[in-house]
Amino acid sequence: MDVIAARDLTRRFGNRTVVDGVTLAVAPGEVVALLGPNGAGKTTTLRMLAGLIAPTSGEVTIGGVAMTAHSGSRLRRRIGFLTEAPGLWDRLSVRENLTVYGGIYDLPAVDTRVDELLESFGLQPHQAARAAELSKGMRQKVAICRALMHDPEALLLDEPTSGLDPEVSRTVRDMLDARRGRGCAILLSTHNLDEAERQADRIAVLHHRLVAVDTPAALRRRLATGRLVVRVAADAATWLPAARAVDPLARADGPTITLAVRDIEQDTPPLVAALVAAGAPVLEVRPQLPALEDVYLRLIEDSR
Repeated sequence: MDVIAARDLTRRFGNRTVVDGVTLAVAPGEVVALLGPNGAGKTTTLRMLAGLIAPTSGEVTIGGVAMTAHSGSRLRRRIGFLTEAPGLWDRLSVRENLTVYGGIYDLPAVDTRVDELLESFGLQPHQAARAAELSKGMRQKVAICRALMHDPEALLLDEPTSGLDPEVSRTVRDMLDARRGRGCAILLSTHNLDEAERQADRIAVLHHRLVAVDTPAALRRRLATGRLVVRVAADAATWLPAARAVDPLARADGPTITLAVRDIEQDTPPLVAALVAAGAPVLEVRPQLPALEDVYLRLIEDSR
């Protein structure tokens, strides 16, 4: 059963439709990255999934239970929500922020849980510091700890690594891997395409409505160029004549040959056979795929 699910989720503010008929699900142990330009409805979608604002129409379910005014308080206990602005209590210390939040959830052994999270994120030396005194990276760490306090089965993360240095960003990625391994369902909004491609099982491209939902590799294949890259264990120019029997415009660059084919699946085997017959020590044959950034920009442009 999916942990997080939205069905035909729509949100209007006056005459403006911010989210339009979004249907999306996140399974246990799955990370889905939500990509889209500023103003595309990502934060509004997360807030509806977290039960902080009601949809104009459509339905949200958490673990198969519909999010309603009656069930919302109970379901929110199963969700960890990291907002783009951490919203810590500035006058409280790091430890006090987490302890108070644990008290809101009536957690047993709150101090033990706080100690575990401070240890995990390297925050012990800063536990007595007031939140107002922390750097942006430190504040983000505390906000993540707060989202994890009650060990939620679903995580909703709004730009979790925005503006963070590489060390803190890696801490966040490690946290995501650990939570995924424990079966947590994670939906994260990000502008970091490299991070999305490395971390996410699937990518959802949102521009008020869902433009595409698929694995990173499948999305890149949508804009496949029809070109092949062949890597050999020597100077590729030696075997360029064999490649040019398939594509007269094939070119060699160091150990690689790049050429165009009409049908990658049908034309690749005979090409490899011809190269091997000519004595080429073929190491790799792969389609030339666009960067995820190119796919994303094309999808957004086509949705306008």
